[in-house]
Amino acid sequence: MSHILISAAHKSSGKTTISIGLTAAITLRGKTVQPFKKGPDYIDPMWLGRAAKRPCYNLDFYTMQNEEITHCFNNHMSTADLGIIEGNKGLYDGLDLDGSNSNAALANQLDAPVILVIDSRGMTRGIAPLVLGYQNFDTKINIQGIILNQVGGSRHEGKLRAILEHYTDAKVIGAVHKHHDLNIDERHLGLIPSNEEHTADNKIKIIAQHIENQVNLDQLLDIANQSSLMPKTNITNIDNQKIQKKHIKIGIFKDEAFGFYYPDDLQALEDAGTKLITINSLVDKQLPEIDGLIIGGGFPETKMSELNANQSLRQSVKKEIEQGLPTYAECGGLMYLARSIKWNNKTYEMANVIKGDILMHKRPQGRGYVQLQETGQHPWKDNIDNNEIYAHEFHYSKLTNIGHDYQYAYKVLRGAGIDGKHDGLIYKNLLANYAHLRNTHHNEWAKRFVKFIKASKEINRT
Repeated sequence: MSHILISAAHKSSGKTTISIGLTAAITLRGKTVQPFKKGPDYIDPMWLGRAAKRPCYNLDFYTMQNEEITHCFNNHMSTADLGIIEGNKGLYDGLDLDGSNSNAALANQLDAPVILVIDSRGMTRGIAPLVLGYQNFDTKINIQGIILNQVGGSRHEGKLRAILEHYTDAKVIGAVHKHHDLNIDERHLGLIPSNEEHTADNKIKIIAQHIENQVNLDQLLDIANQSSLMPKTNITNIDNQKIQKKHIKIGIFKDEAFGFYYPDDLQALEDAGTKLITINSLVDKQLPEIDGLIIGGGFPETKMSELNANQSLRQSVKKEIEQGLPTYAECGGLMYLARSIKWNNKTYEMANVIKGDILMHKRPQGRGYVQLQETGQHPWKDNIDNNEIYAHEFHYSKLTNIGHDYQYAYKVLRGAGIDGKHDGLIYKNLLANYAHLRNTHHNEWAKRFVKFIKASKEINRT
């Protein structure tokens, strides 16, 4: 099983751009590349998936069991020639002191040779102790190659190569020079999502050309071939419980305003017997005939004028939720269902389902991993008492002026949620939270939501 892990000495080293370029360049060579992203993220996987022309999957120690990570990796690598895993933050960074959830731990678990991306701006001789430190900090980690990034020119590259050759045994497999073509615009949560970037495919092609010219891809593939086969896991996957008949229709907002969905979560919904019907919040005027609705995360604030202008859809959403349509909303979806969104001194009315207003802030109001405990009020009751949920949140917005005494599905044990204490606002058959859930064996939210929709349909029949 041929695979590598792309990591860095620290975050913002350019490893995402490098990973996108490597994925696209090798895909253009006719190989099937399966991308993965370590940790919780939507935007980087969008770009990686687009570069590979197949979905990118997240591997996350916080929300997944170790065996589940291996199972996910094996499952999606079964139809690929090469696996490229993009790390998050630095190689040894993580939540725990022992590094048990770091990129290094993931590389060790998946027996992945590591390619270390180093932001070389302003560096010459100092690169040697940096690389030596990373090599010697944990000798179990197989750092097999170095890609120099943000190189100042051919003279700078020559110095860096000579220094590393003299002081270390590290193999420099590429030197990527600074160039405006390699910049992807950023926003408050990272890169601009590829579903918003109209020239994304052309951008990926240009990045791939730079990587093809400046990284020794044959050497990288040789390194990837040093990885070993992964052991099989004992997990009984939901894949073995697929329901072929699609009796339940779930509408899902997918467009430039809403696009934060994990592909395996969508697959889990389909495996539970649903047909997913895409809804464009900017264009479609009415909800189609559906049994349930999902409005995921995204950047509705950047499209709030267009969302507001589509009054017909906002009214349709409000009407259906008021009449009991089972609905699940995460972050951006919660924002859309509020009375209004205020950003950059402009305010636009939204769906007005939730009696509260969204205010955008300049600093994060919630960012990182969260731990939730079900309160007993959760609408998707499934004989679960005080179930703890591990998830994540990324939002610069806050729900303010809450004009209703809502019940909440979750008590926040770690994180911000809606008010610092609660998340999972409940209104009729709506559940709306800032937390982004992962469908894992510990939290099969997709199955629970579908079961809730079916129960609601039965109640409506009687």
